Amino acid sequence: MTAKQQSLPSSELTELIVEGIKDKKGLKIISMHLGLIKNAICEQFVICHGTSRTQVEAIAENVKEHVKKHLGVRPWRSEGYENAEWILIDYFDVVVHIFQQQTREHYKLEELWADAELKEYDAVD
Repeated sequence: MTAKQQSLPSSELTELIVEGIKDKKGLKIISMHLGLIKNAICEQFVICHGTSRTQVEAIAENVKEHVKKHLGVRPWRSEGYENAEWILIDYFDVVVHIFQQQTREHYKLEELWADAELKEYDAVD
């Protein structure tokens, strides 16, 4: 982990991630603040879905490019590109979940972490 990643405000990173998702027309974008939940794995989740494998991959790539362009930060890890049903991008304090719709409906992360503070974003501002 770099010093820049350690001092990066999760709210700034979250907003850039949301912008990257909106650029590729991600659907039902939400952020979940997990910081007050005991044993939470990170500060924030950002969750959205796309309508196809191609769109899910495009959203994920755009998020990584957008964050790198504006903050010079790369994710610690990303995975799920093999079938692109659920791509996860890990920025330590903020974890991005990009689903295909049926996979999102199956796993229901929003319900699993129902104690988290939820913020919904309009598809287009």
